[in-house]
Amino acid sequence: MSECNNDCSNCGQDCKERGQVDKPRLNKFSNVCKLYAVMSGKGGVGKSMVTAQLATLTRRLGKSTAILDADVTGASIARSFGIKDKAYGSERGILPAESVTGIKIVSMNMFLKDESDPVVWRSSLITGAVTQFWTDVCWGDVDVMFIDMPPGTGDVPLTVYQSLPVDGLIIVTTPQELVGMVVSKGVKMAKMMNVPIIAIVENMSYYQCGKCGEKLEIFGRSKVDEAARQYGIEKTARIPVDNALTSACDSGKIEYFDGDWLEDVAKSL
Repeated sequence: MSECNNDCSNCGQDCKERGQVDKPRLNKFSNVCKLYAVMSGKGGVGKSMVTAQLATLTRRLGKSTAILDADVTGASIARSFGIKDKAYGSERGILPAESVTGIKIVSMNMFLKDESDPVVWRSSLITGAVTQFWTDVCWGDVDVMFIDMPPGTGDVPLTVYQSLPVDGLIIVTTPQELVGMVVSKGVKMAKMMNVPIIAIVENMSYYQCGKCGEKLEIFGRSKVDEAARQYGIEKTARIPVDNALTSACDSGKIEYFDGDWLEDVAKSL
């Protein structure tokens, strides 16, 4: 057998080292107790808003909370929390911004001259940036960290699942049949990577009439319970179409949202 050069991609040998990935080390001045990824099979389903709500609820429960925004080319977490500060460093590493209630956040927009500037990078640079958010940021002591993932099952989710100690996954979807099909791909990827699925959240699940209280399923019949049974997921949640939530995100005031749709999921974390 020839000497190992640690490049499994060009090696035909079957050995115990095959498939092992060198896991990047968390910044030495940081301690993260629980790490959860929030993902969606496609864009536009409200994944970042769910991430922001879960972080807010976890913070309301008295836990030190953080968000690592891994959606590098579509970063929106900082805006949802009204953060406009740029990143800066110290001898301990890059320092995260903090929201009004003390949620620690690192997002690509904090490194851009203007938040509207596009990030035109190849995937290797994007995955490298996500890894550096883990290794180079001085997070301090964090009880619960959420990773806001980019949509789909590409390089960044693969890097996160393989390289970071993810404790569980929250999947975000909407009622449309197509999205249900796309969700199955995310579920199967998580199982391939041995990442437990904590909950499935159906966003835009219904509209509740402000006068009579009737719940109208304007985007089709809810399928979240059906999907949960199919994939053996214990926790589910349904979030309505709510203009107040959209306005809160757009104005950077998501921490002031009022709604109990995700409380059970947040408590389970």
